[in-house]
Amino acid sequence: MAKNRLYPFVFIIIVFCASSCQAPKELVYRDFKNLSVDKIGFASSMLKVDLIYYNPNKFGLQLKYTDLDIYINNNYFGHSSQDYQITIPRLSEFTLPLQIQLDMKNLVKNAIPTLFLGKEVMLKITGTVKLGKANVYKTFPVNYEGLQKFSVK
Repeated sequence: MAKNRLYPFVFIIIVFCASSCQAPKELVYRDFKNLSVDKIGFASSMLKVDLIYYNPNKFGLQLKYTDLDIYINNNYFGHSSQDYQITIPRLSEFTLPLQIQLDMKNLVKNAIPTLFLGKEVMLKITGTVKLGKANVYKTFPVNYEGLQKFSVK
């Protein structure tokens, strides 16, 4: 008889645990700021930028790793691969500092003329990020494509 009284409590605990372990919603790209050249070389250069994102989830997350390829107008621009320990607050914006290893050969040939004209360019970012909560991480794909205006003055 006592076992029958425990079933509703066990069911409630299972439902609560299952609902709290939902998959996170995709982070929303908002803007970029603090674009600067960190290192210049003939074969490769380093670019720094702060990306602004919004976390639409009702819970905070932790960002552990990014591995991204960046394209401008479908031409390879550079690569970013970084280890992080960034805490992402719930329902708010956060800043992601990014270092991009630029491919100077493609940059000079394809991207620089477009960037100096100040026109909108098609920015494409592909790769993976490792996100988690309570030190349990999962790798998520990144596929962003959108128009972005850069102006170098």
